[in-house]
Amino acid sequence: MAVKIRFVPDDVSVDAEVGEPLLQVAERAGITIPTGCLMGSCHACEVEIEGQEDPICSCINAVPPGQTELTINLYVDPTW
Repeated sequence: MAVKIRFVPDDVSVDAEVGEPLLQVAERAGITIPTGCLMGSCHACEVEIEGQEDPICSCINAVPPGQTELTINLYVDPTW
C-alpha cells in the first residue's frame, strides 16, 4: 500500500511503501536530510512527523503502517 509522504517546508511529495526507510524516501524526492552516525545516536537526521509529539531520527525509522498520508517537517540544525 502506497503512502503519500509530504516534506515541509519544501512542499515536496512522493509516494512510498510501508517499511521503506525515511532517508531513502527523502533521497528519491530530492530532499537532503543531514546525517551523522546513521545509527540514531547523533540526532543529526531528526525530523518531526505531523501529529507526533517527539522528533524521530530518520536514519533508523521507516514509513509506518496504518496511514495513507504522512507529513514530515524538516528543520536544519546549523551545527550539522
